[in-house]
Amino acid sequence: MAHKIAVIPGDGIGPEVISEGVKVLQCVSKLDKSIQFEFTNFPWGCEFYLKNGKMMDDDGIETLSKFDAIYLGAVGYPGVPDHISLWGLLLIIRKSFDQYVNIRPVKLLTGAPCPLKDKNPEDINMIFVRENSEGEYSGSGSWLYKGKPNEVVIQDGVFSRVGCERIIRYAFELARTEKRSLTSISKGNALNYSMVFWDQIFKEVSEEYPDVKTYSYLVDAASMLMVTKPERFEIVVTSNLFGDILTDLGAAIAGGMGLAAGANLNPERTYPSMFEPIHGSAPDIAGKQCANPLAAIWSASQMLDFFGYTEWADRLIEAIGALLIEKKSLTPDLGGSAATWETGDAIVDYLQKQYS
Repeated sequence: MAHKIAVIPGDGIGPEVISEGVKVLQCVSKLDKSIQFEFTNFPWGCEFYLKNGKMMDDDGIETLSKFDAIYLGAVGYPGVPDHISLWGLLLIIRKSFDQYVNIRPVKLLTGAPCPLKDKNPEDINMIFVRENSEGEYSGSGSWLYKGKPNEVVIQDGVFSRVGCERIIRYAFELARTEKRSLTSISKGNALNYSMVFWDQIFKEVSEEYPDVKTYSYLVDAASMLMVTKPERFEIVVTSNLFGDILTDLGAAIAGGMGLAAGANLNPERTYPSMFEPIHGSAPDIAGKQCANPLAAIWSASQMLDFFGYTEWADRLIEAIGALLIEKKSLTPDLGGSAATWETGDAIVDYLQKQYS
């Protein structure tokens, strides 16, 4: 039976890069008849908002609930405020489907540009496990006396025991499976309620995993160490806000945003999970076919892995690595001159030559 995939190409370069990811997944289906996909496209995003006053159909969540996974391009475009585009599509999907695990690999592949001196792929190989459902992005707060001299805004960070325990336990399970260390990143010295609570729960859960070596860093120290000693980090667990920021830093040291992928997981599989490149919509280059599709293809690899096709997931990363080493089919952000579709074709060509 085919996996039903809801495709939301989104805004800017989203449609260009997602089409290449779909192309690669279709190639996998042709090479391995046991893996089949059924793609359904939805035109939701900022252009849809400008025409309809909403980012998605009123029954969008109900519609998406019938799919096995969601493949998202990018969200955001000039003329639509970022908080509207984000809360009207991406965040509502994450929250409605309890996609509380955000997995973002920070892995330097051979051939990818790295701005850090004397660092190699063995030094930069992290998996960030980001809490994805609450924390600083809970949408809780108030805006009082708007437009008046005594105007006040309150933005709450919501940390529940259930929310913290489940993401930290997921990270420990991953670290145990991977036989790697686990680092918790917080800010307990300044955020004397939320982050002290996080640190307490991390310590409690760690007692269930005596075989996993652990570290704890403050987020400012972790930021410095990611640049000076990235080899210190293997599996990392952190809150919504810190995970968002640190993985962009991670992308910078691991080849750029064009290689940055993310998976929004509902581990219980009660709801569909969502896979996306984490770069922005880049409206300045939209339609020029110069956007890098490798992050979208990497997120397709994460989808394959989630469905249990680990061998094919690894093959997609292998293909990306081969392109980076060969340097003949790379887009301008990686120093090449290839068009978006040419990079996608090169991945397909590699897979066909290696696995036909």
